[in-house]
Amino acid sequence: MTLSVLALLCLLALVLGYWKWRRSSRAVVVLALLWFFGIGCGAAPAWMLSDLQGDYASTVSGGWTARSAIVLLGAGTFRDEQVHDLEPSYFANGRLLTAVTLYHECHEAGGDCKVLVSGGDPQGHGEAEAAIYRRALLRAGIPEGDLLIETRSRSTWQNAEFSKPMLEADGAERVLLVTSGTHLRRSLLYFAHFGLHPQPVRGDFVKAMWSWYPLAWNFTLADAALHEYVGIARYHVYNALGLNAAKAGVASGQP
Repeated sequence: MTLSVLALLCLLALVLGYWKWRRSSRAVVVLALLWFFGIGCGAAPAWMLSDLQGDYASTVSGGWTARSAIVLLGAGTFRDEQVHDLEPSYFANGRLLTAVTLYHECHEAGGDCKVLVSGGDPQGHGEAEAAIYRRALLRAGIPEGDLLIETRSRSTWQNAEFSKPMLEADGAERVLLVTSGTHLRRSLLYFAHFGLHPQPVRGDFVKAMWSWYPLAWNFTLADAALHEYVGIARYHVYNALGLNAAKAGVASGQP
């Protein structure tokens, strides 16, 4: 996304130059350079991430209730061509580890805890993310009876929409939401739309790398951050236009 914007700025500068609008063309070139170095050297993604990731913690505060539910959002899958099998993506590992850790902490505290894995097959790999993550969670020691699988969702919005009835049926007293730190703000916004107010727990935390020269890592982080901001902005625009589903009533923090 960030490189697409850079390409558009360069194209605009060329068009303005062709039309002999030299001052405007130079201004766009300066803007493109600021965009390129501001992102690549770390300043822009560092600022964008600080607002997105905020103060979300990787641990649970306030202890455990008698009955809890951990909602784990998918982060994609990939096919291992060596064994011809689908596995959770690299970006899912932090989320999976956090969900497993929380589950064991819950049971060590004497609580009853379920893990709801939400994720369909938006990549078209032939199997839902939730089914693939389920196998990983089983290998990590979570009993099959404590796993709830939601396989229809193809977006964060649908994660929230399709998780709601499952959480209501489970009757959890407390709900935790596990996803990447960059993804939590948008996820909480969508879940709140459906009357769900889970405690956020980040599965990972990323930082920009400050450098004298542009780094690909910083462009990757900027792309991820822009994706989240676009999703947040789209939510508010759709609400204003009446395109979103009816918003659920304000809940008391439980499903």
